Amino acid sequence: MPAPRPLLLTGAAGGLGTLMRSLLPAHGYDLRLLDARPVPDAPDAVTADLADLDALRAAVRGTDAVLHLAGISLEAPFEKILKANIEGTYHLYEAARLEGVRRVVFASSNHAVGDTPVPAPGAPRIPVDTPHRPDTFYGLSKCFGEDLAQLYWDRHGIETVSVRIGSCFPEPTSVRMLSIWLSPADAARLFHAALTAEDVGHTVVYGSSANTRLWWDLTSARALGYTPEDDSEPYAARLIAEQGELDPANPAHDRLGGHFLTDPPIWPH
Repeated sequence: MPAPRPLLLTGAAGGLGTLMRSLLPAHGYDLRLLDARPVPDAPDAVTADLADLDALRAAVRGTDAVLHLAGISLEAPFEKILKANIEGTYHLYEAARLEGVRRVVFASSNHAVGDTPVPAPGAPRIPVDTPHRPDTFYGLSKCFGEDLAQLYWDRHGIETVSVRIGSCFPEPTSVRMLSIWLSPADAARLFHAALTAEDVGHTVVYGSSANTRLWWDLTSARALGYTPEDDSEPYAARLIAEQGELDPANPAHDRLGGHFLTDPPIWPH
């Protein structure tokens, strides 16, 4: 068997990072963990802030690639978003450039296009080249990250797959989530495809499972070799019975970003 590939996983103490810590090794990765907080049960993890370029360089040194999940994952005042998600992502790319790492998988978000109307039943799915329409400062930071990835490909030859992640939880928790759910197992499959596909340049993909109620087009993700195996539909009857169907007249229902447009959840730190 080939030796595991060394991979820096940033945001390793977060919700998605915690899921990937348990799932990615089976895909052939030797994980190096980094977070601003101590990572539970991982004494060798690097505890460092994204503002610390020297620490980022040391963390990325000798790895094959970076899976960049770190940063603020909800809405916050612009000053906090600027430091963590905008300046922090820039520092991550600078560290990769300076250490010769040529592949990044960037955790973008559906909130980069969150003010996009959801497609009506039977209408074409949202294409990956739909214009940026962020719904929050958080979504705006993901637009920046995608554009930064393009710049570092064009200028420095660092390849990136920007994954506009939907909602990655063990199971969907809302009717809206039925259309954008990404199962943890499918997330690991998608990240693996993004890390191993050849000649990606800068590729943007949507990140979700093969949901019956899917809102967006997974063509570019499938082109990487991603084959989703899960579907949110088994959860639909229970969630609809509890919450009701989506109401097109409700601003929190008729845009891709959902309640981020009407009552965005605020980062607690």
